[in-house]
Amino acid sequence: MTLGGFPLKESAKMVGIALVVFVLFLLAAKAFPDAFPNRVDTWVSRIETFGGGDDGGNYQKNMAQTAIAEGGLTGMGPGRGLHKHFLPQRDSDFIYALIVEEFGMIGGGIVVMMYVWFMLASVRVATRAKDAFGRLVVMGLSFSIAFQAMVNMAVAVGLFPVTGQTLPLVSAGGSSIWMTCMAVGVILAVSRGHGEGLTADKDIDEAMANDLDALEAFGNHD
Repeated sequence: MTLGGFPLKESAKMVGIALVVFVLFLLAAKAFPDAFPNRVDTWVSRIETFGGGDDGGNYQKNMAQTAIAEGGLTGMGPGRGLHKHFLPQRDSDFIYALIVEEFGMIGGGIVVMMYVWFMLASVRVATRAKDAFGRLVVMGLSFSIAFQAMVNMAVAVGLFPVTGQTLPLVSAGGSSIWMTCMAVGVILAVSRGHGEGLTADKDIDEAMANDLDALEAFGNHD
């Protein structure tokens, strides 16, 4: 909405309303725990675990950070990581920790730079799109993918509490990988449409120039 030119003042109002509703939801969940089972308890436990309240609940986080520490600069080598045998969410939530363990900080940095490159390439596509709709679609989809990747990697290194977000295009998954591939397909479609538009405009300009040359030649002949 901000990229589309929506007033920042109105956006701030909407954010304020959303925060009020969220606080009311949390208060209701705490007052009536039976009305919001499972998920709210999971959220609360993850936040408490992140704050250091329960060492037992920090098992995955501790294992992930140990894997990252043992990876060092160059890693233990492809397939030689040991923590993949102990991490319960080794192929989804904490796959980045295993990447750093086997490929080191160099490999982990390359993964980060790939997502940064993807975001910059998407910005380039958005700036060259033919209309505002294409720009907004590309920026919205690319930002959501890059942001999800950064959240996943932040969880693996212990900067964020566990969120359950997968690493786009890397983690194993069902619906998540389908939606990510569809999003990338839409971005590519906008990019291809921009290229076709440039070709069409160029062809029209060349045709008009040829027509003008033909008319000028006909006038000179008369």
